[in-house]
Amino acid sequence: MDYFPLFFDLKGKPCLVVGGGDVAVRKAGLLKRAGAHISVVAPHISSEMKTLLAAQEHVLIERGYQTADLDDKQLVIAATNNLAVNEQVSDDARQRSLPVNVVDNPDLCTFILPAIVDRSPIVIGVSSGGQSPVLARLIRARLESTIPASYGKLGKLVGSFRQQVKDKFNDINQRRNFWENVLTGPIAEYVFAGKEQQAEAMLNSALENVDTTLPVKGEVYLVGAGPGDPDL
Repeated sequence: MDYFPLFFDLKGKPCLVVGGGDVAVRKAGLLKRAGAHISVVAPHISSEMKTLLAAQEHVLIERGYQTADLDDKQLVIAATNNLAVNEQVSDDARQRSLPVNVVDNPDLCTFILPAIVDRSPIVIGVSSGGQSPVLARLIRARLESTIPASYGKLGKLVGSFRQQVKDKFNDINQRRNFWENVLTGPIAEYVFAGKEQQAEAMLNSALENVDTTLPVKGEVYLVGAGPGDPDL
């Protein structure tokens, strides 16, 4: 494994994007979805970027990059078509021990961005380690077609009950068994069918009526949320 996969919490964190074109817009869009406060520096900033970052927590600076632009930043992305600028951003960021990504140049990066399947709060990152971004995108496309958006709704439902379940079960194995029954049974099926209110009511009932003195057992359902393994 050439890279260690991890997820950054960037909510409210100051990040820098160097570049104002289409590629920079895409990278800024990802940072915005993660809740970052974004500064963009470029001699020309596109109208798309200005529209994307119109909120007051973002800063747009129309001039060339300066080393001081890194002050107080926690993450840096360089997305220009100027190799000298990209190299300077990378060098400056490394000297400050700031994580830096230079688009399409892994040698200048201390981290790389994966192809993303976003079913928030479920997020999947697919990376080729910079060897074949096209292959990573093809794998992402396959995952996109087999993982429905309703998995995000299921994740949110589970998250909203997580503390209640922890309070109900002292034993981690009981908690695990409870969640496995929920996620492979009719509650999940109701979520996939768009019946979130019924699923929530069933989850409430399951939590209220479960016997915490015994290991939780239940039926196992094959959840019809996608085509599944082609060999089945």
